[in-house]
Amino acid sequence: MKILQIDSSPLGDASVSRQLTRATVDAWRARYPQAELMYRDLVADAPEHLTAERLAVIKFGKDSELTPAQAEERALIDSIVGEFLSADVVVIGAPMYNFAVPTQLKAWIDRLAQAGRTFRYTETGPVGLAGGRKVIVASSRGGIYTAGLEALDHQEAYLRTILGFIGVTDIDFVRAEGLSMGPEHRDRAVAEAHQQAKASPGLAVAG
Repeated sequence: MKILQIDSSPLGDASVSRQLTRATVDAWRARYPQAELMYRDLVADAPEHLTAERLAVIKFGKDSELTPAQAEERALIDSIVGEFLSADVVVIGAPMYNFAVPTQLKAWIDRLAQAGRTFRYTETGPVGLAGGRKVIVASSRGGIYTAGLEALDHQEAYLRTILGFIGVTDIDFVRAEGLSMGPEHRDRAVAEAHQQAKASPGLAVAG
């Protein structure tokens, strides 16, 4: 088994999503001690924001006469897609920033969604090619968006959409909500999310 862990919060040890990705991965490695762990920190090694030069590699698949930036882009795409497709379990740390995901995570997704590799176009529409693996999202949010504020959620909803687009349907969330609603609520939400992470959604089924 191969496990891929992705972190995207810039808050370091203070990050709840990073705590939850660690707890989730620890639960899987306890069940599968021989599992290989791949790790990508999108803050320590942040993907560049897209430019017209870099986008030419993604949009048009340019692979000859590359500029230095395009060669770097090609290597980044190959690395990100290769890691994802080689993983049996992917654990993604995804805090909510301004109702959506951090820009670092969005930049990673922009490299992951590659026509011909993680999805393809057909006469009847796009078809995902990256299914057959489990994804667990460690989600942290300041408010509570599962009780009437779903329309404001462009974080978890977006992740479900883009992962579904590339063919991933086995998705679970380890969620800590209401982190900005006072110390008591925060402590309770984090403790409950840690229990979810230790139970690790899907772990019993996979085992």
